[in-house]
Amino acid sequence: MRDVTGRLMLLDTASLYFRAYFGVPESVKAPDGTPVNAVRGLLEFIDRLVKDHRPDQLVACMDADWRPQWRVELIPSYKAHRVAEERETGPDEEEVPDTLSPQVPVIEEVLDAIGIARVGVARYEADDVIGTFTARAKGPVDIVTGDRDLYQLVDDTRGVRVLYPLKGVGMLQLTDEAWLREKYGVDGPGYADLALLRGDPSDGLPGVPGIGEKTAAKLLAEFGDLAGIMAAVDDPKARLTPTQRKRLTEAGPYLAVAPKVVRVADDVPLPDVDPALPRTPRDPVAVAELGTRWGLGNSLHRLLLTLGA
Repeated sequence: MRDVTGRLMLLDTASLYFRAYFGVPESVKAPDGTPVNAVRGLLEFIDRLVKDHRPDQLVACMDADWRPQWRVELIPSYKAHRVAEERETGPDEEEVPDTLSPQVPVIEEVLDAIGIARVGVARYEADDVIGTFTARAKGPVDIVTGDRDLYQLVDDTRGVRVLYPLKGVGMLQLTDEAWLREKYGVDGPGYADLALLRGDPSDGLPGVPGIGEKTAAKLLAEFGDLAGIMAAVDDPKARLTPTQRKRLTEAGPYLAVAPKVVRVADDVPLPDVDPALPRTPRDPVAVAELGTRWGLGNSLHRLLLTLGA
């Protein structure tokens, strides 16, 4: 991977095009009648993000594998319920509405033609790609995602923050350490420990039965991190209630593997890409053809003007 300097913006692309799909009417269609609401909505999101936050580099991070086998081997329930839902909606997509899945290849083609770096790595989720770019960045990082799991990467010292869309991308929650401490009582790394203790039904993570978010936060405040909590379990003098000690002991096998599943990877073998914000399209002919074929109109035109500026 090439050196990343200046302000880097990392897009959790699937999270954003899902929001675009549900935020832009399906009546927005290409000349042949194919819905392109997710395509146009994502282009408008990127336009607004570049205008408002002026990144020097931009990477659209992709899910090459939304349920990596190495995570499933550690916790078999990981996203298992989504597999069941997938059987009802189709074999190739994760909870993707029928009119969204055909738009994803169009999104990829348009981003590639514009020259916006697009990175997905086999056996890894977009979160892991984001985690690795963040670890290697030499400057501040803005992570744009609707996935709270990435709060674990927040780091004020390094200038890493999460921009969490509240309404489109015009209204973003700027998540830094102060916000995390006020909301959850933890810092970035502490959020991962909080998440694995309380569990997350949307990801098939069972958590520790009887240990909810508030109790998890109190335990982390008392003992520092998961390792400190587990050390306390083995210390008869530690201030744990008998019930807490019992629950944490019984959850020992889960807690031994959960950190590797919950914490995003920071050692993904990234390809050699140029993350610099493109000022002119990489392939102007392809951009023009895609714009015409899919009726991308002003959504594409405005983004190209913004990039050129």
